[in-house]
Amino acid sequence: MSNGNGVVATLTGAAESVKETASNLGSTLASTASGAVASVKKSAKKAQKAVSKRTTAAKKAVAKRTDKASKAVKKTVAKAKKTLAAASASAKAEAASLKKKVTGKKTAAKKKVAAKKTAVKKKVATRKTAAKKAVKKVARKVAAKKAVAKKAVKKAMKKAAPKKAARKAVPKKAVKKASRKK
Repeated sequence: MSNGNGVVATLTGAAESVKETASNLGSTLASTASGAVASVKKSAKKAQKAVSKRTTAAKKAVAKRTDKASKAVKKTVAKAKKTLAAASASAKAEAASLKKKVTGKKTAAKKKVAAKKTAVKKKVATRKTAAKKAVKKVARKVAAKKAVAKKAVKKAMKKAAPKKAARKAVPKKAVKKASRKK
């Protein structure tokens, strides 16, 4: 070491060995890291493929279920529309028949009322004529009784005429009594 050549050579050799070891370590680390990166990439790709498969399967299942559900809903809506239309038609028909019945009953009732009115008018007219006839009969009877009373008064007057004037007052009372009896 006196001339310094041996130290430089030793140091150079050591530096080269350190360099080699470092490069070996670097390359092994790089290869290990690249291998790890590659394996991570592979596993990431596998996971991505699995996720995409699952999502497509889920999408298909959801699409099938929604199609089935929408078809079922469409069927139930169509059935409900049909039943509502049938119910509406039957209700309209029933309402029309009820209206016909009501109008028929109204016209029948009007006819009955008109018939009753005419019957009442006829009854009233017959009763009026019967009452008039009864009044006429009573009037005839009264007239006949008056005539009988007048004849009786005349007879009494004739009988009383030849008597004295004082006695004429008595037959007048009898005339008054006869007229009161009427």
